[in-house]
Amino acid sequence: MYSLDVNFLKDRPEYQKKPERKGGISLKFPTGDLTLLYVGIAVGVGIPAFLGIGWWLLQGKIVELDGHLAQLDQESKKLDTEIGNINKIKDETKAIKGETQALVTVFDQIRPWSAMLQDLRDRIPAAVQIKSIRQTPPIVPEAGQPRTNPAGGLQIIGLARSFNDVNDFLLSLQQSQFLKPTENRIVTATLVDAPLPPGMGKPFNAVTIKLPQVVEYTIQSSMNDVPASELIQELEKKGTVGLVTRIRSMQQTGVISK
Repeated sequence: MYSLDVNFLKDRPEYQKKPERKGGISLKFPTGDLTLLYVGIAVGVGIPAFLGIGWWLLQGKIVELDGHLAQLDQESKKLDTEIGNINKIKDETKAIKGETQALVTVFDQIRPWSAMLQDLRDRIPAAVQIKSIRQTPPIVPEAGQPRTNPAGGLQIIGLARSFNDVNDFLLSLQQSQFLKPTENRIVTATLVDAPLPPGMGKPFNAVTIKLPQVVEYTIQSSMNDVPASELIQELEKKGTVGLVTRIRSMQQTGVISK
């Protein structure tokens, strides 16, 4: 008879032979498609590199912008200086223009006495005499009152043969370009004894001859405040050549408008 000698102990795990371990670490790499692995490595390496390059470029741009900003700041300071100089020149120019305009205004208000006297000679009636002509200063207005005529006025005192002659003289003065027509008026007009002609004294023991009475008048008038540049033609008629020449010269330079 045969006998079966079966050793079941060999099939138990603790009796199995264990592989011998050699020195070192054994690494096993995955096999198959490695695309994802390469992509992960590329991303892991690329992102820091990209960030580093971006930071380097950003720092360079910041340095460039700082330099540009410093340049703009210098230009701004330079422009501020130039603007200050321009404003200073503008202020000086404005002051000069103001002084020039003030001088032109005074010059344009000149009324040559030669022209005015000639105008009176042309207008006085034959039966009227002028004893004196006096320029009156402008009336200074009170506070809050409108400004009066800066040219002032004229006071004419003389003799006339009759009251009608005085009225004719007043009407003639109202036509003058050098006087304001609405501000001519007769202040006084009274009958007085006619004075003796010049050089004729009262004869000794002679018969007294009574001369007819005459009218002694006083006329008050205001000078016209129209600029002299608007009276060029009238000034030329009265022979005021010098003033007309100066006014036209200033008109050509633009100081006085035509």
